[in-house]
Amino acid sequence: MIRVFIVDDHPLIRDGLRTLLAADPLFEVVGEASNGQALLDQLPTVATDVVLLDLNMPVLDGLATTHRLHVEHPHLRILLLSMMTHEHTIGEALAAGAHGYVLKNADKYEVVAALQGVAAGKRFLCSEIGLGLLEKMLLLEPNRPSADAAPGIPLTHREREILQLVAAGLTNQQIADQLFTSRRTVETHRQHLLEKTGANNTPALVKYAMEQGLLQK
Repeated sequence: MIRVFIVDDHPLIRDGLRTLLAADPLFEVVGEASNGQALLDQLPTVATDVVLLDLNMPVLDGLATTHRLHVEHPHLRILLLSMMTHEHTIGEALAAGAHGYVLKNADKYEVVAALQGVAAGKRFLCSEIGLGLLEKMLLLEPNRPSADAAPGIPLTHREREILQLVAAGLTNQQIADQLFTSRRTVETHRQHLLEKTGANNTPALVKYAMEQGLLQK
């Protein structure tokens, strides 16, 4: 049984999520709140596994709440729910400690899969966001060589994908989850990027990506 606490300032959305989860014996809705502060006030007395958290709320929004949960309740898993699709917003949420991000227009099967995955210790990014990021990367000019690389050695397509996600602020594990590969593979590609670009650290990689126009939309 996965114990879920629903946090959203819109009663209709809370009702819809409660109805959805009540139909699945895998879940138990253990609490509801209309903002992050109300959630934090209740958590000490409510046994919870996953917090299903709206991003935009009054009093204490989802991002600030995620920061607090990450520090004060590190055992909890956090799944953010939002209509915001910009990669910067998503990156901020994941960096704050969220374990998953789902759009409010996702179908019920994806919401259930997200809750199951997050509860199982995995990270989750809904398919619409993942496909949107992939489309942006595919629009980039392919195989532009590094300015500091050895002559005639361009970046591979996968290296360009990983460089784009590094520049967006994602961790190695988040990149691995998004590209459906292992963290070890991402670390290997990242090391190759450092060697090819002559960069010494992540800020230098981001600077390289900016100089090469890899962050253009």
